[in-house]
Amino acid sequence: MRFDVNLSILFTELPLLERPAAAAAAGFDAIELWWPFAGPSPSAAERDALKGAIEDAGVQLVGLNFDAGDMAAGDRGLLSRPADIPRFRENIDVAVAFADSLGCRVLNGLYGNAVPGLAAEEQRRLAVENLGIAAKAAETIGATVVLEALNSHENTAYPITSSAAAFEVIDEVGAPNLAFLADFYHLYRMGEDPVELVDRHANRFGHVQVADAPGRGYPGSGEIPYERVLARLAAGGYRGNVGLEFKPVGPSSGNFGWLPTLRDHLSAIEDVNKETA
Repeated sequence: MRFDVNLSILFTELPLLERPAAAAAAGFDAIELWWPFAGPSPSAAERDALKGAIEDAGVQLVGLNFDAGDMAAGDRGLLSRPADIPRFRENIDVAVAFADSLGCRVLNGLYGNAVPGLAAEEQRRLAVENLGIAAKAAETIGATVVLEALNSHENTAYPITSSAAAFEVIDEVGAPNLAFLADFYHLYRMGEDPVELVDRHANRFGHVQVADAPGRGYPGSGEIPYERVLARLAAGGYRGNVGLEFKPVGPSSGNFGWLPTLRDHLSAIEDVNKETA
């Protein structure tokens, strides 16, 4: 099982362009990012600088968010919000092209917060339409678009707060390259059993992210039985990346001491699976 590190939540004590090298120095060969630019269409110089930093570090970009607005200010996506749709659509081809330039094949489209006074059904219609457009653009580079459920404790206005709600939207869009982003931290906080979710729906996962609950610390720091969850994921044949998206304590580089033991455990399971296949 291959782990990547999300450089939008880890190594943020460093400037963005220094983070890929820091991830490589910490032993990672893969990274992911929320949309890393201030607007939907960054300049060529901005794109080239980040692309160069990633390539120079020798790491692979494996996940990228479409522009989701001002995340620090509470935005959680654009694609279902009428006033933000021009910005989202402007970003689609830009994000797809940037992902393609680095061989990234997973793009995350956050649904967007509820709009006061707008019927949920209308937001759903817009989300379905725009996810379909994004999926069609991603298909041109062989990429998958993923839809994520967030927990309502920290994301009070975000409507997609369960795997079931996400699957309903995904099924309505009906695009073959649209899948579920299983973030076990968010799902656990909403009362879902990660092991049961893996057993029932792992074939629908386009990407996986992990942090422990309730504090969003590293796996093993809280309540989620990650050794069991990820063992079941490995045994079930998941071959995608597992993104580390937890809040570090102190410098990020000192937060991965737990990972070698878990990697060894999962590698042993995968070896057994190969022998019995």
